[in-house]
Amino acid sequence: MFRDRVDAGRTLAEVLAPYADRHPVILGVPRGGVVVAYEVARRLRAPLDVVLVRKLGVPSQPELGFGAIGEGGVEILDQSMIARAGVSPDAVADVTEKERRELERRIRAYRGTRAPVDLAGQTVIIVDDGIATGVSIRAAARVIRERGASWVVIAAPVGPPSVVARLFEEADDVVVVEEPTHMMAIGAWYQDFHPVQDDEVTRLLARAGDEAHLPARPGACRAAEVEIPIGHHLLEATLHVPDGATGIVAFAHGSGSSRHSPRNKKVAAALNSAHLGTLLFDLLTPEEAQHRNNVFDIDLLAGRLGEAVNWLDSSPDSSGLPIGLFGASTGAAAALTAAAAEPGLVRAVVSRGGRPDLVPPARMALVRAPTLLIVGGADRAVLEMNREAGTHLICEHRIEVVPGAGHLFEEPGALDAVGHLAAEWFSHRLSRALTRS
Repeated sequence: MFRDRVDAGRTLAEVLAPYADRHPVILGVPRGGVVVAYEVARRLRAPLDVVLVRKLGVPSQPELGFGAIGEGGVEILDQSMIARAGVSPDAVADVTEKERRELERRIRAYRGTRAPVDLAGQTVIIVDDGIATGVSIRAAARVIRERGASWVVIAAPVGPPSVVARLFEEADDVVVVEEPTHMMAIGAWYQDFHPVQDDEVTRLLARAGDEAHLPARPGACRAAEVEIPIGHHLLEATLHVPDGATGIVAFAHGSGSSRHSPRNKKVAAALNSAHLGTLLFDLLTPEEAQHRNNVFDIDLLAGRLGEAVNWLDSSPDSSGLPIGLFGASTGAAAALTAAAAEPGLVRAVVSRGGRPDLVPPARMALVRAPTLLIVGGADRAVLEMNREAGTHLICEHRIEVVPGAGHLFEEPGALDAVGHLAAEWFSHRLSRALTRS
């Protein structure tokens, strides 16, 4: 089950990553398919547009399609479904005319005076939020063929195998993440499947157009003070994206610390020198930080960190950069918890003197990002905690012990060692993720 269409889009994008080298055009099927397609387009750094089709639904059961129409006069009728559902010729004509008017309205709403993307000779990936009967997306594939696409891919997070097999009649490739034999409703495969409105579609298309004109690796933002909207709060942060950045790392500070922590600043500087962006931010407001219980509320801290990760993923200054998390002390527990909750976004984790004992073993097992646990050799209690935590990690992981270092790594050279280890770990894992995307 997918959390929502954004989660589904990011998961689908991972499967479609090999198509990035073919510089495809991504076309979303409105409305819900555009939300999924937007995430795919961002991962593949591809232009985004819509392909307009409308399902023709049985009058007594509109979700059951007996055909579809599309731009350019494309029409598909499933005569066997028409016969089984007892749809009369007059009803077919009435439904078709009604949907054609809606199709024309959507063309005006989504494109306005903007011309469709030229598809002649292009690899085109058609994306929807799910496939049920497949009739609408078959119509979309025919529209794309008529516009001159040289290679057509149909992609969706979920669709039944019997329908997926038939789609190869219209497409050169079909990519589906989940293929349940008993499909039922598409919405059953989402925790959140709220209706998507026209304004969300137009907003995503506009955002995709703006992002297409941004430099591939933004470097203008240097030590900028920003505010991250999280719930009803604006959390203060310092964002640094060097020229040629190959990834970006969000810091989760430990108990009693803040984004001004000299230790985290020193590690961040080491990462910046390795062409990695950094986000140093306060997980709590000043008022919240006065209450000691909040400092150890790992779920609260991880939730804030997860929202910051999503903010990084959508910010023009960091969009497209693979994201890592660096956590110290209780912040490491928050980083591991956030990584478990965002497996499609968090690509690497580094813990410094972390408290992974504050993360339940079952949740540790959900971490998919390669994880480096750095512990001081003199910090014996925390070292044992990290060794125990390592037995619950099933992802790539390693424990590095800095000889003679205590919990705060205040000994000469200790923090330099942390910076070197973290930079090496993030550089290798995030640059690898960038290449794959």
